[in-house]
Amino acid sequence: MLTDASCKNAKCEEGRPFVRLADAGGLYLEVSGKTGSKLWRYKYRHGGKEKRLALGQYPAVSLARARSSRDKARALLAEGTDPSGAKREAKRATLAATETSFESVARAWWKGWAANKAERHAGYVIARLEADAFPRIGARSVDAILAPEFVKMAKAIEARGAADIARRVLQTCGQVMRYAVAHGLAERNPVADVKPGDVLRARRQVNFARIEVAELPELLRKIEVYPGAPYTRLALKLMALSFVRTGELVAARWREIDLARAEWRIPAERTKSRREHLVPLSSQAVEVLRTLRHVRGDPDRCAGDALLFPGERDHAKPMSNGTLLMALARMGYRGRMTGHGFRGVASTALNEMGYRPDVIEAQLAHVEENRVRAAYNHARYAQERRELMQSWADYCDAVRQSGQVIPLRGRPARAAA
Repeated sequence: MLTDASCKNAKCEEGRPFVRLADAGGLYLEVSGKTGSKLWRYKYRHGGKEKRLALGQYPAVSLARARSSRDKARALLAEGTDPSGAKREAKRATLAATETSFESVARAWWKGWAANKAERHAGYVIARLEADAFPRIGARSVDAILAPEFVKMAKAIEARGAADIARRVLQTCGQVMRYAVAHGLAERNPVADVKPGDVLRARRQVNFARIEVAELPELLRKIEVYPGAPYTRLALKLMALSFVRTGELVAARWREIDLARAEWRIPAERTKSRREHLVPLSSQAVEVLRTLRHVRGDPDRCAGDALLFPGERDHAKPMSNGTLLMALARMGYRGRMTGHGFRGVASTALNEMGYRPDVIEAQLAHVEENRVRAAYNHARYAQERRELMQSWADYCDAVRQSGQVIPLRGRPARAAA
């Protein structure tokens, strides 16, 4: 019989392909003459045929462990089961379990789902699954995970102070399980039985900080004389005039701007609705952009893929949202106004001016459920939106210069076609 020492010192004679060192009960250690590797094998007979079963490589599999595996194989033989066949079935079962594991199914779902999503958003979703879901339930088969397991996962995320992430991950898990049901990998979606409000703390409604319309004149005057970087001042001016989303502003590129047509077309991949968004440029907005070109100096830096507002340190990256927030804070609006707040102020003022809500919503690029109707309205309201944007810019000029809010009505509402 073999000993630990004999296994450790075992070698194959030079010139031989291998040597087999017998232990007992059909177990032996095969030493390769070419590589020197040592493999445990169990020799047995089943169905009248001689067979061999690999039990692992020494020293990863010790002598004691190899003997234990041999004994289990012999027990299977005693029951009339072929150990090699049983090993193949176990391997197939493990592979099948891997293919239906939550992680495998989630990655398959994500691959299709992410195809028409913004790269940044899609990356965030898979990163959250990798950080919070896969370590806890990733290895579990989708047809075996119960609702309490998803709840436990979500509450663990919440416990570290990330309640919003807990809700988002739970929601994403629900999408994965719907995918599993649709593809016959699970019979039902247990997440559908879980309402976040029943298992997670109530989420506090958070609105973007914004000033009242009556405070707009003072803010515009402070922006006009802002002593900080000229790029920041011009970014705030364009934000006030266009009221686009902050991310759309800071990541804007010159190829999106057509000064001759007074248009800014934000490509679909950069919008929340995943549709191209037209921003008619008022004469004041065009002047801001021309000033921006003058400040940049080099014409090559104001064309093509060049950013309108590059970062201060890394010009290949866009200005950060924090730059605008810091500027507003320096002007005395910390916690009272954000870049997004310009959208709320403009919406309130334009509605008070008498502009049609549908036209205002179209210019705000709010997502509309009916995509056909949304496309129709995009074309139908084009001229009205141009008039609205110019009137808004004129209004901003008037209140900034006068220092007080001026009652101003928009064009009379047009009759619906």
